[in-house]
Amino acid sequence: MSGAAVELREVSKLFAGHIAAVDKVSLRVAPGKIVALLGPSGCGKTTTLRLINRLEEPTSGQVLVRGQDVQTERPEALRRSIGYVIQEAGLFPHWDVSANVALVPGLLGWPRERIRARVSEILDLVGLPEKEFGRRRPAELSGGQRQRVGVARGLAADPDLVLMDEPFGALDPGTRIALQDEFLRLQRQLKKTVVMVTHDLTEAGKLADEIVLLDRGQVLQQGTLRDLLLKPANPRVRTFLGRQGAELALETLSLHHVLDGVPVVPARGPSLSLAGTTRLSQVILALSSAASDATVIVDNDPARAHSAKALRDTLMRQLQEPSAN
Repeated sequence: MSGAAVELREVSKLFAGHIAAVDKVSLRVAPGKIVALLGPSGCGKTTTLRLINRLEEPTSGQVLVRGQDVQTERPEALRRSIGYVIQEAGLFPHWDVSANVALVPGLLGWPRERIRARVSEILDLVGLPEKEFGRRRPAELSGGQRQRVGVARGLAADPDLVLMDEPFGALDPGTRIALQDEFLRLQRQLKKTVVMVTHDLTEAGKLADEIVLLDRGQVLQQGTLRDLLLKPANPRVRTFLGRQGAELALETLSLHHVLDGVPVVPARGPSLSLAGTTRLSQVILALSSAASDATVIVDNDPARAHSAKALRDTLMRQLQEPSAN
């Protein structure tokens, strides 16, 4: 697939004829990438997600999936071609695990043996072997196990595109982190295109290749975590990120992320050697004890020396509080 896997072009969704849940949203999702829709409650994240598989219909604009306008496809056929994972998994309580996972392949008319083999395969993939878990009902599972079943059901028909609405939001912190890690492991193996909704900046930064920050139904910025943290598009982005953004930058970004614009200088005088992968929190600690005329040599390469003072000033400017702008 050469173009976008998902594209929204100036899409709006009005409720009650005049309330704009989504207001002229444009965004693109590249094949095989994870894009997180991030923002406060009521910003239009879930409505935007539901427009992709026609659980909501746009008031205006165009939604394309795999390069095709979704309005040209039958809604049920479109939905069966897209994985869908929601908070609390949304499992049928009176069906066992295997039946829940087999739902979409069955609707697609797969032969019985193919369904049986796929259910066993995908449950193994999410760490719930069918021999042990297949006959259990959702009430007999923990919250984390139910969410794993929800992921398995979303992947069962092997869709190239998966939509996820706060998939880990209802879990305790330990289980949530474990399932995030498991999801990343699956993504490295399966390379699906994923659009996910979250209100958690840390989760978006951990899971997504790109983040679409929404507020009041509008896109404030689309970019990498580095873009949002170090190059916010406008004061509203910086205000949304606030102190959490600065703290996340310190713990997730590295020295090589902030070297753009810091001039290279001759390696002279006292020097400090740092790896390009050094976390910014550690960079700041190292700079705090460096002499004012020191140079920082990156990756032991004298041709990549920078003034410690210039690097410190750049870091402070990029990590400053919203109120300082």
